Amino acid sequence: MSDFETVTVTDVPADAKILDVREDYEWAAGHAEGALHIPLDQLPGRLEELDPDEDLYVICRTGGRSFRAAQWLAGQGYSATNVAGGMDQWLESGMPLVSDNGLKPVIL
Repeated sequence: MSDFETVTVTDVPADAKILDVREDYEWAAGHAEGALHIPLDQLPGRLEELDPDEDLYVICRTGGRSFRAAQWLAGQGYSATNVAGGMDQWLESGMPLVSDNGLKPVIL
């Protein structure tokens, strides 16, 4: 098992590179502004889109998929931190959200 950190949403730096591994419909409904979206099942095929020298903060809805993604990325030599509580906690903490569907952002 690879070593990686887990932090809460309030510990994510303001300038962090956030990797959202949720499904397309979840992303479209609401996500962190400036985040990169690569669904978990597409991650192995899209690894070249990530900079191995950049610290990644991996997020999903509640933390399960991001945990698996961060673990896998760390095993590939990437610096990956799991964001515990995910977008559910992001919303509860009052962190800013945007949507891609023209509607008020929500977390699905």
